[in-house]
Amino acid sequence: MKLSRPILIPAVLLIYLAVMAVLGFDGYRSGRTSALMYFGTIIATTGIIVLLHFTLKRRERLRRERRDDLSSRTNDNQR
Repeated sequence: MKLSRPILIPAVLLIYLAVMAVLGFDGYRSGRTSALMYFGTIIATTGIIVLLHFTLKRRERLRRERRDDLSSRTNDNQR
């Protein structure tokens, strides 16, 4: 089973975000980072990753439609 780009890239970025959140938690717990900055960064990054997923999904759909349209045109010209 091949993972499509709209699934793979956001999944990798979410894993990266989780690792960075775990590594940055000590700074939050010790008070070097405020709650707003720590959780705000996580929430904003998650929102951007979700938007990226839908953008990549839309681009893949448009690419598939364009490819199908071109293949149907070449089939019509061969008749």
